[in-house]
Amino acid sequence: MIAHLNGKLVEIYPSHAIVECGGVGYWVNISLNSYAKIEKEEHVKIFTKLIVREDAQILYGFHSQTEREVFLKLISVNGVGPASAMMMLSSLEIEEIREAIESANVKTLQSVKGIGAKTAQRIIIDLKDKLEGDVFNFNINSDNSKNKSKFEALSALDVLGIPTKTAEKILEIVLKDNPDAESGVLVKETLKRL
Repeated sequence: MIAHLNGKLVEIYPSHAIVECGGVGYWVNISLNSYAKIEKEEHVKIFTKLIVREDAQILYGFHSQTEREVFLKLISVNGVGPASAMMMLSSLEIEEIREAIESANVKTLQSVKGIGAKTAQRIIIDLKDKLEGDVFNFNINSDNSKNKSKFEALSALDVLGIPTKTAEKILEIVLKDNPDAESGVLVKETLKRL
């Protein structure tokens, strides 16, 4: 898995960028929000998520870890693919997405091209309980070791091929029993309960 790219911004367009790292140019799909934040930079650090399909390997890039985490939460919702999630991140600010989910504002989510009423409702239902203290308020540099351990455990489970939605549900149960556990313990306990 490619966690981030740190290199020279060779080309940038509203939908993608080419970042050169160690002589290799990586094509990275980005949101309009990321484009606006990095377009004038020469040297960039882009947080990434590699999506592997039967016919392609697609690298998605984000200006912050928070944006990447929102993307991961969105694609964990049944019916929301990477393209729809990127469209949401391009059309709305992270705070607007959070507020729409928190207040069950279907119209705001529906304003995004490709998101219908049913999908908007599903996003609200699936993610509403995951807002408090989670990704939308998540700061990787925070001293909150519980959030950091949870983030690391979810990342490890993702690498192991465990579906995000399944991993999150079981991890929540494990966290209730072991609130101060480190990420390694969380991963082991989650795997035991699968």
